[in-house]
Amino acid sequence: MKDLLQPELGDPVLPDRTFTDKELEQEADRLFKQMAHVECSIYQKWTYEGCREIAPKTLEIKALKERLGAVILAHSYVEPEIIYGVADYTGDSYKLSRDAQRANASIILFSGVVFMAETAKILNPRSKVIVPDRGSGCSLADSLTGAQLRELKQQYPDAAVVCYINCNADVKAESDVCVTSTNVYDICAQLPQQRILFVPDRLMAENIRMEMRRRGIDKAILTSDGTCMVHDQFTDDLIDEARARYPGLRVVSHPECLPEVTKKSDFVGSTSAMMRYVVDTDAPYFMMLTECGLVSRLEVENPDKRFIGSCKLCPYMKMNSLDKIIQVLRDPSPEQVIELDEPLRLKAERSIQRMFHLTEGAQ
Repeated sequence: MKDLLQPELGDPVLPDRTFTDKELEQEADRLFKQMAHVECSIYQKWTYEGCREIAPKTLEIKALKERLGAVILAHSYVEPEIIYGVADYTGDSYKLSRDAQRANASIILFSGVVFMAETAKILNPRSKVIVPDRGSGCSLADSLTGAQLRELKQQYPDAAVVCYINCNADVKAESDVCVTSTNVYDICAQLPQQRILFVPDRLMAENIRMEMRRRGIDKAILTSDGTCMVHDQFTDDLIDEARARYPGLRVVSHPECLPEVTKKSDFVGSTSAMMRYVVDTDAPYFMMLTECGLVSRLEVENPDKRFIGSCKLCPYMKMNSLDKIIQVLRDPSPEQVIELDEPLRLKAERSIQRMFHLTEGAQ
């Protein structure tokens, strides 16, 4: 069982200053009220004592943020002590993109994975963007480079190039429009081109193909060969076994899953859409076919809901920790600072701004 109180690598970071017993008790109370319900197969249940142990770190981070004019953006997949302890903004990739764009901060610390921090820098070049661990990659983002996409574009010159947001800046720069799991189906349906080159997620491309057929839309969906190392692990057999054991079960999956899985799911959607579905649906059990961090958020915010063990860990998301956040706020190394060449940033920004336009109308 994982140790919630220590980073995975290196020694624990001690706070710069000490806090009074009253400050520590108030912070521990706040944390415990938020996280007491977190309990699933990969987490220890948070105790008051555990919250009391991390309270000096969350207080230190809040003090550093105030001193530096920093904000923390945290994806729903990172640990609950980050989401409820220190984050200013939380959510899925689409919401956090907007939050980054609108942030009026000297420093944006992105607790997630590197492509998300790159997106923040693309949209808010005025701010210094930092990451707790530059090694926090993504199997999808790592599966395709901008140079490889240029070669694919030569093979399909008439295709609209659509990139899933889970890609690096050089791929966004080569794309006509960026999408997230929130808006992928609607944007693909709006594009005038009959052929769509969708990168880098092969499984999401297969789900787009099914959805276009369901809508009666004639689109040829071409793709590269990346997959999400979390969502491609789920199988339809898992769903069959769970339904047999848990009558009334609702299965909730992400469009990065296998088509055999999404076909058997009660709901398929983005991280934020999955959360809304759970809140709005009355069911005795939920099986969440996604990353375990989302299940933790749902447990915290919906203590009356029951979840069966099914989620998978993203090792990259779990590279974020309170200790690393303290370190990068205190003294970021050059590799922890996101830098992009301006011509590349501007090209990548065009694909994201077109996403906003197609999703929300002219900005």
